[in-house]
Amino acid sequence: MPPVTVARAPSARDRLLAAADELFYAEGVNSVGIDRIIEHAGVAKASLYSTFGSKDELVRAYLQGRHQARVDRITRELADITDPRERVLAVFDGQARAFAAGTFRGCAFLNAAAEARSGTAVQAVAEEYRRWLRDLFRDLLTEVGVADPAGLAGQLVLLYDGAGVGAKMDRGIGSTATARTVAAILLDTAPLTNAS
Repeated sequence: MPPVTVARAPSARDRLLAAADELFYAEGVNSVGIDRIIEHAGVAKASLYSTFGSKDELVRAYLQGRHQARVDRITRELADITDPRERVLAVFDGQARAFAAGTFRGCAFLNAAAEARSGTAVQAVAEEYRRWLRDLFRDLLTEVGVADPAGLAGQLVLLYDGAGVGAKMDRGIGSTATARTVAAILLDTAPLTNAS
């Protein structure tokens, strides 16, 4: 007789994060209160405070989870691509696929940062995400051999952000195709370090 596996029930932390992820992303960080999250998660208020300490720390954990999910998604997108130029463009291809999934309500970091007060956990996590995105593009552009990878990375981040705002405002993913096309033009016209 095969061994019986018993599924482990999600922990209070996991349930709180799942509720925060769903509610914060759908309705906004400021408009969703603690009582709503604990009700949705099916946990006691004491569980939230013993696990996270405050709503700000729950928001931080929610955004860190979103950040890690994006890192994982882009890492998967790039895993089998060897051509440096195509690796840069694959970031935009992955963005288009994520937007097409039907659950896109805008960039979680931009949405949360728009509601955040200066100096909060939200602002700190959003800035950390932005550094990661700029560094990602800079590193990929270094692989391409672009003469000014940091400068072009800033332009690609702007395109990436713009595609997200366009997809949210236009309720469609056409902006991602435009962003990818412009990114390809920028790549093809960028001076290279080994150009003679």
